[in-house]
Amino acid sequence: MCGIAGYFGHVPDGANLLSRMAGAIVHRGPDGQGVSSWPNAGLAHRRLAIVDLANGQQPMSTEDGRFSISFNGEIFNHVELRRELEAKGRRFRTATDTEVILHLYEELGERSLSLLNGDFAFAVWDSVREQMFLARDRMGVRPLFYTRHRAAVYFASEVKALLQVPGLQATLDTVALDQIFTLWAPLAPRTAFKNIFELESATYAIVDRDGVRTSPYWRLEFPDHGDHSPTDATDELGDLLADAVRLRLRADVQVGCYLSGGLDSSLVAAIASEQGGQPLRTFALAFESSEHDERLFQQIVADRLGTRHVQTVIANGDVALDFPDVVRHTERPVIRSAPAPLFSLARTVRADGIKAVLTGEGADEIFAGYDIFKEAKVRRFCARQPASKKRPLLFRKLYPYLPNLNRQPAEYLSAFFSVGAEDLADPLFSHRPRFKSTAASKMFFSEDLRRTLGRYDAAEEMASLLPDDFRRWHPLHQAQYLETRFLLPGYILSSQGDRMAMAHGVEGRFPFLDHRLVEFAARLAPERKLRGLDEKHILRRVARDRLPEVIAERRKQPYRAPDSEAFVGRGTHGFVDAALRPETVKEFGVFDPAKVKRLHEKCAANPSSGFRDNSAFMGILSTQLWQQTFSEGSAARAATSAA
Repeated sequence: MCGIAGYFGHVPDGANLLSRMAGAIVHRGPDGQGVSSWPNAGLAHRRLAIVDLANGQQPMSTEDGRFSISFNGEIFNHVELRRELEAKGRRFRTATDTEVILHLYEELGERSLSLLNGDFAFAVWDSVREQMFLARDRMGVRPLFYTRHRAAVYFASEVKALLQVPGLQATLDTVALDQIFTLWAPLAPRTAFKNIFELESATYAIVDRDGVRTSPYWRLEFPDHGDHSPTDATDELGDLLADAVRLRLRADVQVGCYLSGGLDSSLVAAIASEQGGQPLRTFALAFESSEHDERLFQQIVADRLGTRHVQTVIANGDVALDFPDVVRHTERPVIRSAPAPLFSLARTVRADGIKAVLTGEGADEIFAGYDIFKEAKVRRFCARQPASKKRPLLFRKLYPYLPNLNRQPAEYLSAFFSVGAEDLADPLFSHRPRFKSTAASKMFFSEDLRRTLGRYDAAEEMASLLPDDFRRWHPLHQAQYLETRFLLPGYILSSQGDRMAMAHGVEGRFPFLDHRLVEFAARLAPERKLRGLDEKHILRRVARDRLPEVIAERRKQPYRAPDSEAFVGRGTHGFVDAALRPETVKEFGVFDPAKVKRLHEKCAANPSSGFRDNSAFMGILSTQLWQQTFSEGSAARAATSAA
């Protein structure tokens, strides 16, 4: 794992501490690390050697020594920024993007963030002001955590690094757990660790003797309802996406591409093939389970583009085998097994000698590709005739890949997706069914935890964080904001993106999350994205000349992996039984042992359990593993330190 670490304040033996912190961050990979320290401050980092392989592997300082930087990530437009700085008389010692940020910050301070096109987390120490400046990219691709402990503020790209600080113990934040069991992820700045915080996406922090002050520098915005440009924008979108891919192919090493077989990654691969000077190397997941497998479509694209294609075949047992490591790297409980196959895929990529991969992540959020957007549209449609028995049956067409849902009678569908007039004014309207289904898993919470949480409502806290102009936006744009602002950085990028790839020293690059593309998509009229129930309408038009018709017109197939069925039945792993043993469940005190036992038995008897049972099983198992990994280890470290 690559990343940054540092501290500000009174820290005894600071350099040795930073060495341990950096070691915690970089427990994998041979790419180099460095440590620099000053009075009251210290920086350390380790980066993948991707641009200017000989430099940038340690913190860097300006010639006068005033500013020093520790940086994780990539600035994709560093070449253009360097030219502008050189035109103003700046001199460079390296070809790294690290030095570009350093000089840009030296000149513009926090205003430099608006010029950066990239995925980043960095810290700049100003020795004159005795001030640490922390910043994170707009979309939240690269993580950054911080905590205040005794007389100092510590920060790092992984919580595991912060847990190296003597006396700092891992304690589960029960409010964050409630958020995970409702919203799928904690609401930043909260994390699964009590008193350890995440710097929010598109935010910077100033750390000095007065403490930590955070401020946003960018915000996802949509036009007011009805205020859209009527002009065709297909060509503009094609040009923007091509440029976003071009920038993300910049590297001194070969860049590969994930290929799911869906529209998004296939389009990125097609554009990368057009721009690359050598055959593209593509990597894909294949499942033994036919319900989850997409290898046929992957091969169609690979053959069309002539890529060197590698598939990683995932069996149910593979999902379970990797899951303890997945929890250790996500550093939080998760309610799906989906990160585990991606963990395995990244391992294959690194073994094949690739350090950076393009992916199609982000397209579903910004071009309305998820079923949840269509579902919300159908629910509003059904609200016009609430007594209709036929309109709820539209949900079966939305979810053909959910057999349990499609077996339900019309009365059940009508009740579950029912909408009243008062519901239409709910700012969380689009996501209420998801939150309702997930929150049902909280029935397994222990009585003690229920009392602790009281009347806390995670969804209402999310609603309180919405911007003032949210209600002026079109309903589709409201739904897109919820997905992009909260679920994308909080769940998709953190649990399935950066953490799974970087666990094996692989950097994910996301052309659809180029902020220019995000802002462009936000300005589009809703019908350009979701026309009827045709998702990503404008993106399909861009793809028509680049991809086979069967791919360009293929409906969205959500990425899923086997959940509870991968952990029960023949070949069950001992860690599952150990984690869910009633005595262990009772010891940690988070869940009701008797209810967990019944759930475990139910999933073992019926591996094709529904969404509620699956999410409950995965959430409980991952929480128990989180406790074993972090809470117990923290206690052991504290005992060692005390001795």
